[in-house]
Amino acid sequence: MTSTTAAVRAGLARGRAEVRQTLTNGQDLWNYIFPSMVFLIVMFFMRDSTVPGTTFSLGSRTLPSVIGMGIAFGGLVTLMMQLAVEREDGTLLRAKAIPNGMLGYLIGKIVTVSGMTVVAQSIVLIPSLFMLDGITIDWFTLIWVMALGLVATLPLGAVAGSMFSNTRNTGIIMLPVMGLVAISGIFYPISAMPEWVQGLAQVFPIYWLGLGMRSAMLPDGLSAVEIGESWRHLEMLGVLGAWAAAGLIVAPMVLRRMARRESGSSVAERREKAMQRVT
Repeated sequence: MTSTTAAVRAGLARGRAEVRQTLTNGQDLWNYIFPSMVFLIVMFFMRDSTVPGTTFSLGSRTLPSVIGMGIAFGGLVTLMMQLAVEREDGTLLRAKAIPNGMLGYLIGKIVTVSGMTVVAQSIVLIPSLFMLDGITIDWFTLIWVMALGLVATLPLGAVAGSMFSNTRNTGIIMLPVMGLVAISGIFYPISAMPEWVQGLAQVFPIYWLGLGMRSAMLPDGLSAVEIGESWRHLEMLGVLGAWAAAGLIVAPMVLRRMARRESGSSVAERREKAMQRVT
């Protein structure tokens, strides 16, 4: 068995163990359940409103966009936060000491975040199928969009997480992410926005994840409010695939560079600063 194969197997095992641990830890599980419950409550109150010009439930129209946003947040924000925390507490330094340890660590995190993202979105989706009308799921489209979306966003989360050695600074990323959510047609049809905003939103994965989820869950007639009046699966595949390819090339290089800068003294210094903040 090569060291790379061993690292991959160790990463998969680590990821499965972390998923089990999260599912049995009340505080960690609550961090995933609470946002899902908030979205369920919002859509419950939206269920009797209709999309302007139609009789289709506004809650049903919002559901797939919320799930697309949840996938993007899982890949971008959750992985970023976990990397920053474990860089600060020395977990990354320990991974660095093992042959191909960073590869195993990254695979483990991808498995963990992907697994818990699926769990979190299932908490939103399953009750909504009983609560909302008009949802008809194309499972093939839903699965390939979710899988490709995670591959497109997880490396970006890894790159963002490697930029911060202090968890307090990760909030810097949240502002641009929320800005992208606002212009990506998650809660408001993007076709009603200025053309330059539409062009900007289409560069990033969040818009395409929302569009992909809408194409998997909504009637074809509702594509009339989208750009080009279609679901544009080929363009979706191209943009998400490009982000995935770029991320898979760049993320390992960035993580290796970050790992080379890690040392026992730098971890000790960050711990001391963290203790000073607490006291």
